[in-house]
Amino acid sequence: MSGFPILSVMLAVPAIAAVSCLFVSANTARWLALAATLVDFVLGIGLWTQFDIGGPQWQFVEYPGSLGVFDWKLGIDGFALLLIMLSVFLMPICIGASWSAITKRVPEYMAAFLLTEVLMIGTFAAQDLFLFYIFFEAGLIPMYLIIGIWGGANRIYASYKFFLYTLLGSVLMLVAMLWMTNYAGTSDIPTLMNTDFPVHAQFWLWLAFFASFAVKMPMWPVHTWLPDAHVQAPTAGSVILAGVLLKLGGYGFLRFSLPMFPEASSELTWLVLGLSAVAVIYTSLVALVQNDMKKLIAYSSVAHMAIVTIGLFAFNQQGIEGAMMVMLSHGLASGALFLCVGVIYDRLHTREIDRYGGLAINMPRYALFFLLFTMASIGLPGTSGFVGEFLSLMGTYKVSTWAALLCTTGIILGAAYMLYLYRRVVFGELVKDDVKAMSDLSLREITLLAPIAAVILWMGVYPESFMAPMRGDVSTLVARVAHAAPAGDSKPTIGKAAPPATAAHAGDHK
Repeated sequence: MSGFPILSVMLAVPAIAAVSCLFVSANTARWLALAATLVDFVLGIGLWTQFDIGGPQWQFVEYPGSLGVFDWKLGIDGFALLLIMLSVFLMPICIGASWSAITKRVPEYMAAFLLTEVLMIGTFAAQDLFLFYIFFEAGLIPMYLIIGIWGGANRIYASYKFFLYTLLGSVLMLVAMLWMTNYAGTSDIPTLMNTDFPVHAQFWLWLAFFASFAVKMPMWPVHTWLPDAHVQAPTAGSVILAGVLLKLGGYGFLRFSLPMFPEASSELTWLVLGLSAVAVIYTSLVALVQNDMKKLIAYSSVAHMAIVTIGLFAFNQQGIEGAMMVMLSHGLASGALFLCVGVIYDRLHTREIDRYGGLAINMPRYALFFLLFTMASIGLPGTSGFVGEFLSLMGTYKVSTWAALLCTTGIILGAAYMLYLYRRVVFGELVKDDVKAMSDLSLREITLLAPIAAVILWMGVYPESFMAPMRGDVSTLVARVAHAAPAGDSKPTIGKAAPPATAAHAGDHK
C-alpha cells in the first residue's frame, strides 16, 4: 500500500457519499450509506493488516502540502489505528440499526452519520494541530443535528446542552494551541509531542486542554450533558456517541496532555485521580436507581471512562495499555447495550425497565446477546472488559493505592446495577400481554449484534491482537513522561530481590 493515500481515501469515501445522499431517495440513501461505510471498513482492515508492528511510530503519513492556516498532514500510530478501526467497525452497524427505525428525512440522517465518520477518522489521523482542532470541533455539528432532529421528545434541550458543554471547553484549547504554535514555531503534532514547553506554562496549557477533554470524556462533574444526550438520541446516535465520540477525550489526553505537558500532568495527577474516584462511585450509585435503560447505561459510561482516566495518568505501561483496552471494550459493549435497548424499544416504544420482564421466555436469542454484553460491561474474565480494567487498576495501584481501591469498588457496583437491570428486563414472570407479543431477534438484528459479540470474545480471549499495535507507542509515551512520573505510595516487592541480611540479623540465626 506504499504511496496509496489510504487515509485521504477513507475520508473522501464517506464525504462524497454524504453529499450524494442529499440528492437521492430515502431507500437509495440507506444503501449508499451502508456501501460507503462498508468500503471504509474494508480500507480499515487494509490499514490493520499493513500496519508495521515494531516499525516507525508514524505510518501511512500523507503530506501533500499546506492549506494556508494549517497543513493537510495525516498519519497514524498504534493508538490512532485502534480507534479508527473501532469507528469504521461500528459505523455500518449504526446504519443497519437505523434502517427501519428512521423514517423522516432519511437522506439527511444518513448524510449526518457519514459526515460524523469523516470527522472521527480525521480527528484520529490529523498530524497538524489546527487540522485536528477542526475535525475535533466539527464532530459536534452532525451529532447536534442527529439529536436535535431525530431525537426524543426533549431533544432540543438535550442537543443545546450537548453543544454548549462541549464547545465552551474547546475555546480555551484553541487559545493554548495558538500559544504553543507561536512558541515552538510549528503546528506539527509529532514535533510538539517532543517539545519541552516551559514548566510554568505547562500548568496553564494543561488546564486549557483539560477543559475540553474532560467534557468530552465526560468526567465528573461536567458529565451531566451525557445522560440527556443519550436518552434523547436515536439508537444509532447513542451507539456512536458512546462507542467513539467519548473516546476523543481519552485520545486527547494520550496525544496532547501527557507527552506535551509531562510535568503539569504529574503535578495534577491528584486532580484526575480524585475526580475519577468520585465519578466511579457517584455515577455507579446514580445508575443503581435509574428506571430508564438508556440513562442507566449512560451513567455506567461515565464510570467506565473514569477507569480510562486513572489508567492514563498512572504513567506506566500497564495503566496506559489498560486505559486503551477499556476504551475499545467500552466502545463495543456500551454500543451493543444501546443496540439491545433499541431492539426492545422498537417493539414496545418505552425504555422504562418496569415495563418489561420475562423476556428470556419469548426472546431467548435476545436474552443471550444481552447477557454477553452485560458481562462484558461488568468485566467478566473471558470478555473484553476484564483485560482493560485489570491492567488499568494494576497500573493505578503503583501510583495511588487509595485511587485504585476506590475505583475497584466501581467493578462491584457495576456488577450490581448491570445485573439488576438484566434481572428486571429478562427474568421474572412473563405476565404483560404486550411483552408476550414481542418477537425475538430478526435476521437483521442478529447480523448487527453478532459481529460485536465476536469481537468482545476475541478481545477477552486473545487481547494481544489489540495490544501489539500500540505497545511500542505506549513504551515511547512512558519514556517521554518517565522523568516526571509521580513516585506513588505503593511499595510492591514482587519480583524484587530481598535486601541482604545485616551482620546483626545474621547473628540471630547462628
